[in-house]
Amino acid sequence: MTPVFSVTSSFFLIFFLFRLAVFPLAIAAPPPRGYYINCGAATEENIDGIPWIPDEGFVIGGNVSQIYTPGIIPLLSTLRYFPDTKARKSCFVIQVSKGSRYMVRTTYFYGGFDGGEEPPVFDQIIDGTRWSTVETSKNYAAGLTSYYEIMVAAQRKTISVCLARNANTASASSPFISALEVVSLENSMYNSTNFAEYALSTIARHSFGHKNSFIRYPDDPFNRYWQSFIDTNPVVECHSNISSSDFWNFPPPAALMKGLTTSRGKDLHINWPLMRAAAERQREGRRARKRPERRAAYYLALYFQDNRTPSSFSWRVFDVVINGKTFYQGLNVSTEGVMVYGSQWPLSGETNIKLTPASDSPVGPVINAGEIFQIVPLGGRTLTRDVMAMENIARSFTNPPPDWKGDPCLPKENSWAGVTCDINGGFARVAKLNLTNFGISGVLSNSIGNLLAIRNIWLSGNKLAGKIPQMGNLKELTCLRLAENELTGSIPSFLANLPKIKEIFLQNNKLSGPIPQSLKNKSGIDLRISPGNQLEM
Repeated sequence: MTPVFSVTSSFFLIFFLFRLAVFPLAIAAPPPRGYYINCGAATEENIDGIPWIPDEGFVIGGNVSQIYTPGIIPLLSTLRYFPDTKARKSCFVIQVSKGSRYMVRTTYFYGGFDGGEEPPVFDQIIDGTRWSTVETSKNYAAGLTSYYEIMVAAQRKTISVCLARNANTASASSPFISALEVVSLENSMYNSTNFAEYALSTIARHSFGHKNSFIRYPDDPFNRYWQSFIDTNPVVECHSNISSSDFWNFPPPAALMKGLTTSRGKDLHINWPLMRAAAERQREGRRARKRPERRAAYYLALYFQDNRTPSSFSWRVFDVVINGKTFYQGLNVSTEGVMVYGSQWPLSGETNIKLTPASDSPVGPVINAGEIFQIVPLGGRTLTRDVMAMENIARSFTNPPPDWKGDPCLPKENSWAGVTCDINGGFARVAKLNLTNFGISGVLSNSIGNLLAIRNIWLSGNKLAGKIPQMGNLKELTCLRLAENELTGSIPSFLANLPKIKEIFLQNNKLSGPIPQSLKNKSGIDLRISPGNQLEM
């Protein structure tokens, strides 16, 4: 009942549009579980039954701007932008439940906040994976806003959503964001996906037969957006509600209350959706990033329901063919509804759906709704031990670099400032830490001793205080440079026991006490401890 197909994968995400209009007031219903973040807002605001909260506490750095476009909806009246050209990425970090599934949606409306005429182009990153390029010029020119969605499983206790400059980001422009949503999904949703290795970025989600309607919360308890889709085929109204809990993906009953059909004995043809623009964006993104071309794979889910009053005759049987390939044979659709999906399906250009009725089917085929997702291979992970160590180090600094949020190593071009990583077997490890003359103050956390793969620690020329932390387990460390800080206490004896150490620079601190004899006797090491300390020679 659920065909599965295998092809090679790559990824892109097309943007969807919704007009600047106030949505209908929500009926009394519990708000969707998760976080609804109104970027740049000063206070919490209830919008259509959903409490939107300010972004304070989720992000470090960036500036806030008001948008004064006439008639703009409240959610788009503020944004946060990131003008720091030195930041490798700017991240929102959200607390989640490890292993659970989430829909992440980013919303963008430029509003000319920086005085320019066109929105900037930039990348967005989720955890360690480059998700897509944000390019909203055509939408903005048409008075439209843009949104991007991706379905992910939390690999840790946080999810990071980051914005980053790319080769197409103008030097005078800044990445920006209007709203961010992280919505908790049921664990059955999109169940055939291996979320340990892949995510699903939204390409299309439509309710067929609906005209000029936009289904979302409260009709969809997860606040997914179901756009209307209508063509020249006849439209039918359904006379019974489905129970969304009977479907893995929990489609809202409202999305299935209409459908497209045709006469008895005829094939039903639907061309859905137009993906040519998305393919063009994919090629442009690859050229910009100089990445090799790979064949794309998609998750495709289709939803069906017999529209007639429930009875023993309320059924219809037909075959489903996608782009000339059999998707499902002998599908039996009743008033209770049915879903079929392909978890690895090749698509390009227009998606042609052909429904061919069985010879004894009493009525023609019908289709009610559909979803398409690009299958996104995840970009690897930084070892949890290293992530936790780097996060503790960041907290021990009173003024860490502004891009020290999200994954420390990935994507590799967007690692934290001063951090260099090695990637082996799908895991990234912190190999070098170079914050020389960064003006960092605070203390150096003991967690630096947990970076077991690190080779170089260069922190000279800052204002670090406190004692030199325990680093006796750093068997790969070859160079330790802590000169010209405000470190106090004695020189620890463990430094002599580091098997690969070649350089130790500690001059111009406030160290005192005896120099360990084992360190004095160690050969093949460049040891610099003066001037500036009060050591017993």
